[in-house]
Amino acid sequence: MAEKKESASKAKPATKKTADKPTAEKKSATVKKEVAVESTEEVVSETKETKKEKPVVAKTQTQRVSVKTSDIKPLADFDWDKIGKYEDSYSSSEKKTMESLYDETLKSIADQDVMIGTVVSKTNREVVINIGYKSEGVISISEFRYNPELKAGDQVEVFVVNPEDKNGQLILSHARARSLKAWDRVNDVLASQEIIKGYVKCRTKGGLIVDVFGLEAFLPGSQIDVKPIRDYDVYVDKTMEFKVVKINKEFKNIVVSHKALIEAEIEQQKSQIISKLEKGQVLEGTVKNITSYGVFIDLGGVDGLVHITDLSWSRINHPEEILQLDQKLNVVILDFDDDKKRIALGIKQLQEHPWDKLDTKIDVGDKIKGKVVVVADYGAFIEIIPGVEGLIHVSEITWSNHLKPAQEFFKVGDMVEAQILTLDREERKMSLGVKQLTKDPWEGIESKYGVGSKHTGKVTNISDFGVFVELEQGVDGLIHISDLSWAKKINHPSEVTKVGNKMDIVILEIDRDNRRLSLGHKQLEENPWDVFETVFTEGSTHEGTITEITAKGLAIVSLQYGVEGIATKKNIEKEDGSFAKVDDKLNFKVLEFNKNAKKIVLSHTQLFKETEGEQSAKPAGKSKSKSSQEPDSTAKAVKKNNESSEKSTLGDIDALSALKASLEKGEK
Repeated sequence: MAEKKESASKAKPATKKTADKPTAEKKSATVKKEVAVESTEEVVSETKETKKEKPVVAKTQTQRVSVKTSDIKPLADFDWDKIGKYEDSYSSSEKKTMESLYDETLKSIADQDVMIGTVVSKTNREVVINIGYKSEGVISISEFRYNPELKAGDQVEVFVVNPEDKNGQLILSHARARSLKAWDRVNDVLASQEIIKGYVKCRTKGGLIVDVFGLEAFLPGSQIDVKPIRDYDVYVDKTMEFKVVKINKEFKNIVVSHKALIEAEIEQQKSQIISKLEKGQVLEGTVKNITSYGVFIDLGGVDGLVHITDLSWSRINHPEEILQLDQKLNVVILDFDDDKKRIALGIKQLQEHPWDKLDTKIDVGDKIKGKVVVVADYGAFIEIIPGVEGLIHVSEITWSNHLKPAQEFFKVGDMVEAQILTLDREERKMSLGVKQLTKDPWEGIESKYGVGSKHTGKVTNISDFGVFVELEQGVDGLIHISDLSWAKKINHPSEVTKVGNKMDIVILEIDRDNRRLSLGHKQLEENPWDVFETVFTEGSTHEGTITEITAKGLAIVSLQYGVEGIATKKNIEKEDGSFAKVDDKLNFKVLEFNKNAKKIVLSHTQLFKETEGEQSAKPAGKSKSKSSQEPDSTAKAVKKNNESSEKSTLGDIDALSALKASLEKGEK
């Protein structure tokens, strides 16, 4: 206990000093609070006196005053709860006014807000925007290139990227604000057909890319202007007015048109111009566009078309041969349509017609020279003088009856001499002929190519029914398929000859009216069927070779002297029951001979069937006794039949030799 008291007594002096210090600090703090209250009351009283003159929000001001310690007096009755408070003497209306003024002074913003800002200033690099926040935002001038007329005081939409970056700067974007609301605005503009401004960014295939509300829109080349544009680059980096004409929401595509802005005005001009037009009226125009079918002429707000046939009296292949773009010239109105606003113009009608310049002395039968300007299958057009043409029909090119396309005789640019066949100056038509300049080969045809006379010609064509042979230019004839060979059956004329070959013929008939000749080839030889009639008599037997078996089973048999016969399937059955095949060499019996039809019907089967019948008619015992001594019955019957045939049908050996020599000569 004694030790505790001593420690306590030792600690008392230190405690006293510590207690004295807070008391002094407390007194100093009390003085400061008092001064602050007095200063606040003075500001409030000042505000009450001046609030009628300046409607501004009162602000608390804190002033620091140096006070000596000797001046501090104790405040026994000071109410600490009233510090910082003042008597409220404002009315409710005054409070509302002050609150509204305060709200308008500072705005509360958040990230990704879209707001309306005011342009404070503009430089070559940036634009300063005020949105009512504690600081102003800065946006790059490139985001306003679509609007080069931007100036201080203009209101623009901005997107709050960041209210305060690490440097305390407000970050705004005009491009993102435009992009967020762009599609809504674009749809509204399409519905209202409002005229908008856009910045042409660059050129692309078929048109231009335009910045509209921050979105990329396509401006087709045909929608830039009412007249064709040859150089799109002149519009790049320019601001133009447009109308939105189409939106594809699925692919986010926008199509704009500058042409649509001026079309309405042009339509009014067209109506006014067309109302004053008259057929035959001559106007001055400018070549606006050239196509393969004609030229479009600008008549000062309305276009007209000069068809290629109305450009010149002479024939031209393309309008570029005589006209060029931007060329000024006079045109005449041929016709126009009020409803469709189409105007047909002419240029050649302002010139004298070439037919009026044609020499009056030229008449039918005269020879003229001209240049081939058009070649068609049916003929060629010859230009006598520019604008005057005559037609050479294919039938007037050569004396031949077999017409060929005119392209085989003429080509464009050739100089041709022809004879005038018809001439109609009123209708302005002329027909010409070339073959008339040579002698008609059919004059005196009977003396040159009499019936029965033999000649050599050139095969010009082969058809299913015969061969066409040309004897000379303009004179040809037909060898019918039946007149090609006496003995051989011809399925098609190509089996005998081909185009370009030389061929011997004989004149069978002359048709002068139709300019036709009937020719023959087999008639160069005697008709062997007169001799065959004595050789291949019915019932005679001959050796033959099967050369063909048709789908129906009909066998074609080649006999001696090059003649052919036929045998049905049942007549080529062999003795063993099998049927003969191609290249089998057998004996055949003549069942039928038709000289007029040149037909020989044969049978191999009949030979052994007849023999079997003869054997069955003989006594059985006699047949048995002689079977081992006599030769084969079939062979014996064939030999006997051949012997009888030789005796009955062959006749004179000299006659057969002469026939064989004649046939061999014909084959050669």
